[in-house]
Amino acid sequence: MTSPFDPEDKEIEQLIDMAIREDVGGGDVTTDSLVPEWLEARAEFVAKEPGVVAGLPVAEHVYRKVDGGVFFKYAVDDGARVLPGRVIATVSGPARGIMSGERVALNFLQRLSGIATTTARYVERVKDTRTKIYDTRKTIPGWRTLEKYAVKMGGGENHRMGLYDQILIKDNHLKVLGAGQAISKGVRLAREKAPQWMLIEVEAKSLEEVEEALAARPDIIMLDNMSIDNISRAMGMIRKAGLQEPPIIEVSGGVTLDNVGEVAKAGPDWISVGALTHSATALDIALDVKGMI
Repeated sequence: MTSPFDPEDKEIEQLIDMAIREDVGGGDVTTDSLVPEWLEARAEFVAKEPGVVAGLPVAEHVYRKVDGGVFFKYAVDDGARVLPGRVIATVSGPARGIMSGERVALNFLQRLSGIATTTARYVERVKDTRTKIYDTRKTIPGWRTLEKYAVKMGGGENHRMGLYDQILIKDNHLKVLGAGQAISKGVRLAREKAPQWMLIEVEAKSLEEVEEALAARPDIIMLDNMSIDNISRAMGMIRKAGLQEPPIIEVSGGVTLDNVGEVAKAGPDWISVGALTHSATALDIALDVKGMI
């Protein structure tokens, strides 16, 4: 199984360490009081509802840290679609270790599988179009690498990781630049000062701003919080411009499962959806002890 992260990635290591520390602390007093140190057990991680699995390598890493004697075995790969009752992984070994790592492992598994499942639902709604579903930076602090990985497991794509790897000129940037050709000025400044390899995206909230953006020639134009009618009009303007290398067109804002299919039919290349991460519901997964060994 390929891990979603480099085991030497300090940020992920620190996140897992923090999760274990806040839950286990100085020790699992209940388990240590009730379960003999010598006892070994076998348990199964089971999906309780349909969804897409993500985070198994993270759960494995949790157990490696909690108790190196616990053996973690995959029953499916990350990205697998599962039905209720499906065993997704098993753990065997010291019963104390299995129980002490349960909640931390489940917290990662349920959260990441919920994101993958939510993403898959959006991807399914646009499958008959050329539009791709992208995530945003609306992630839990410290979880971004893992949450964006979960989006990929659900069939989505990753937008920029942070403020450091792509230019995105938003409305507040334009306000700071002042009235009058702010988009053109912003793109020009970005081309002068940013690395040549870096994509430049500009946000457009109106058809007038789309027209200005087309003249400025960014790599990506984001149609922000536009009605479907205006998205269609903007796409018409872009086709009419007849550019040899037209910009990528992204739609963002106000996109839901109910309207994403209709938005995609308007013809954008990308639809970015903050709900993939900020509103995903955890997938119901349980750890069931199956017996002693």
